[in-house]
Amino acid sequence: MKNPGATMNKKSILAGMILALVLALGGCDFIGGLLHPAPAIKFAPYGPDYQAKPDFAQIEYEFPLTPAELKKLDPQNLKNYDQEQIDQIYARLSAGPIPDGAFDGGLFFPKGVSGERRIAEIVGGLPGLAVELKAQKIELIGKTLWKGKVFYRNERVLRNRIEDLVLLKPLIDGDLSTIPKITVAGRDQWLMFPAKLYCGQSLLDARRESVIIDYFFTDEISGYRERPDYLAGRRGFQVRDEIRMVRPGFYLGRAYIGKIFLLNFTLYNKEIAERDGEGFMKTGQAQEDCWSGTPRRTALTASK
Repeated sequence: MKNPGATMNKKSILAGMILALVLALGGCDFIGGLLHPAPAIKFAPYGPDYQAKPDFAQIEYEFPLTPAELKKLDPQNLKNYDQEQIDQIYARLSAGPIPDGAFDGGLFFPKGVSGERRIAEIVGGLPGLAVELKAQKIELIGKTLWKGKVFYRNERVLRNRIEDLVLLKPLIDGDLSTIPKITVAGRDQWLMFPAKLYCGQSLLDARRESVIIDYFFTDEISGYRERPDYLAGRRGFQVRDEIRMVRPGFYLGRAYIGKIFLLNFTLYNKEIAERDGEGFMKTGQAQEDCWSGTPRRTALTASK
């Protein structure tokens, strides 16, 4: 006779692993932003209905973001804006340079949005997952698994930094010792879930390109392993991220599953931020690898 408790436990573990994968590919840091109040930035008036949403071009014309305002933003205080405000910030950014190297990552659902409900809405159709969501420690799962991303700019490829394989181990095929590793801040991390990297049209704001992180054809990338990498690809969740630069070393991102928006995330590289931040503050200019629109977007200088 089968043990019902054991069956339920297996379902809980599977639900947790699937949820962790979704969070890992988009970013995951649920630490609240209550101690990091949102900076005073101007936004266009908006309402809850689609018809009440302002035009992005008009927002950028009336309320362009200065380097001084962008300097106030960080991965913590962004969490205290609602989604419309996050969208208005994102629309006033350009892609900047395609990143290179290791970036620390953090996920955030906007103020007033339940992370559990949002994930359940998108992936709740998976057997048993919607029910099991309530029992999962989302913060713990996500923070344990995902630490950020590594960009290989010249190869136009990206891989995710996974620090703990406990939850993913049952889904991984082959010898775990063959998984490539990277050491960041003295800690070893596995490199998994490869994605293609290119400039492409934003699903939110088509006026200019974003840097696209595309998992759809992950099986075509060198180093791909069927399990668990397929879960992010065209036979799995069909994950697609897009990012734009807030300032050098700091990017704001949007994660999609099957072109349905799921969550926001940030990527941060302290070395790049410290190296290039002062120059950006003086000129408001940064390298642009992607199409930045016509007419070309130019950030206002700090003196204006």
